Amino acid sequence: MATKKLYAGAKLRETRQRLALTQKDFAARLGVSLPYLNQMENNNRPVSTTVVLALAQEFGFDVTELSTGDAERMVSDMREALADPIFADPPPLADLRLTASNAPALARAFLELHSAYRQTHERLASLDEALGRDDAGTQQSPWTEVRDFFHYCDNYIDAVDRAAERFGTDGSAQLSAEARALKGLSQIGISVVNTDDTDALRRLDRSNGVLYLSSRAAPETRSFQMLLQLALLSQEQLFEATLDLARFQSEEARAIAKIGLANYYAGAAMMPYGLFQQAARSCRHDLEILAHRFGASIEQVAHRLSTLQRPGAKGIPFFFVRVDQAGTITKRHSATRLQFARYGGACPLWNVHRAFETPGRFLRQLAETPDGVRYINLARDVSKSGGHFGAPVRRFAIALGCEVKHADALVYADNLDLVTPAAFEPIGISCRICERTNCHQRSIPPLERRLTIRPDGRGLLPYDVG
Repeated sequence: MATKKLYAGAKLRETRQRLALTQKDFAARLGVSLPYLNQMENNNRPVSTTVVLALAQEFGFDVTELSTGDAERMVSDMREALADPIFADPPPLADLRLTASNAPALARAFLELHSAYRQTHERLASLDEALGRDDAGTQQSPWTEVRDFFHYCDNYIDAVDRAAERFGTDGSAQLSAEARALKGLSQIGISVVNTDDTDALRRLDRSNGVLYLSSRAAPETRSFQMLLQLALLSQEQLFEATLDLARFQSEEARAIAKIGLANYYAGAAMMPYGLFQQAARSCRHDLEILAHRFGASIEQVAHRLSTLQRPGAKGIPFFFVRVDQAGTITKRHSATRLQFARYGGACPLWNVHRAFETPGRFLRQLAETPDGVRYINLARDVSKSGGHFGAPVRRFAIALGCEVKHADALVYADNLDLVTPAAFEPIGISCRICERTNCHQRSIPPLERRLTIRPDGRGLLPYDVG
């Protein structure tokens, strides 16, 4: 039976460094040449019997420490870790053996990192399952991936915004959004039809070249839908180039993002960046004035305000959110330090939840988050009628806000007490990540905080947060 060769370069190098010897001195003590020692330390040659004996005699080295058992176990562990689906193309076995033998510290660091990743992933997966997430696997859902794409772009897509601005300001600035859309769609017939299907806002018949729009939709909605369809027809090359740069993980995410880009274009064409920003400043961000000026809805105006983040020409950094009656966030964006929880609802202390009680009215709120930052919040319901008796009403409310330091630029800040600390309501992000321990509206305990249960007493909550 052939004797198994012993490669122990890392151990040799470790021993030499522990003895504070140069390679030249170590080679002389072992009775080998310098090049031969260098080759052994780099696992280009096996450790010879002469060297093993010299280690034992010259340095009293326990030769059993040269065993490759640790390296083999490390290789096995790395192979198991690299079987994780997050590694699309694991390295060959030979590379793993070289890593385990030549860079064991790096291999151990990799294994520790992967172990920490798996523990965190399993913990989050358990949390996601408890929260009812539909994308608790290793891959994001397409919808979440697209939402994150716009979020990390600061909800501003420069090329798309500028293209829409050119369209929205080309020629006469007096043309309405609807007139511009009709002009852009001059090769397409437009037909406004009566329909009982309240979901059928827009339908393009490509074979006959006719765009059908619902007569039940509000005028600003019809204008927006025409601009959206125009974007899909005229901006294909721009959208595809933008999507190529985004590198989405699935075709579903790419398709959703394309519709998102068309929506972005429609909003930017309806409210061109420069004109809209100038108008917003001149009226101190009065949403009703802006809606009338640009033929848009209150929600469209609020959303557009949250996108004015062009480098060199940024507007006020706003956050924008839309919630349904259950408190679930259906749209979210923040250019401020306030960031919404990725999953679940918003803090129940936000005025956005009270907007359903006062339809058609703007609610103002001064609020302070746990990090001490103060905001001015504006909320209003934007419920959408079903169009006929008995039809379901889509109930939503929106909130728009910014840090209180920008209050002078907002008409909604007039006559508010911006100085007294007690004027600011304490709000959070969501209960599970809010650190406030004395909140009367807390629904669940904060994550990673110890709880004390007092069977003989009760305060605001049935537990004390440690």
